[in-house]
Amino acid sequence: MGHHQLDALDEQILKMIADNARIPFLEVARVCNVSGAAIHQRIQKLTNLGILKGSEFVIDPEKVGYDTCAYVGIFLKDPEKFDSVVMALEEIPEVVECHFTTGKYDMFIKIFAKNNNHMLSIIHDKLQPLGLSRTETLISFHQAIRRQMPIDLDLEDDDDDK
Repeated sequence: MGHHQLDALDEQILKMIADNARIPFLEVARVCNVSGAAIHQRIQKLTNLGILKGSEFVIDPEKVGYDTCAYVGIFLKDPEKFDSVVMALEEIPEVVECHFTTGKYDMFIKIFAKNNNHMLSIIHDKLQPLGLSRTETLISFHQAIRRQMPIDLDLEDDDDDK
């Protein structure tokens, strides 16, 4: 999971496209005072390094009928079954994230459901048969913050000042 050496132009590009993934490269080039070809090459480099992982449209779950968002802490009966449980979770479309975690849970997932009855059905009919000892569910009432990672290339310098 190595870190890559990025320069000020990379930082400026990342900040701009994090704010708006659909911004035209020529607009980025104009603001950065470089050519469109240079921006295209930098974006390609950042993609090849795995720093950029594509662009996407974000669907508002509520607008398409998924009114319930929940986070579910999963306790496995057999922790050696991580891989098979993850493969099974990938087959459940309502599961949109899965994390291996420290703390009391073996895994932590994020689920979208149409309503509470649908959520209960997902937990009872789709999750429990996967070999779970139990789950703990936290319903999200409202997502107050959603944003990209901050782009700050001076993190190492800040640590040296302490």
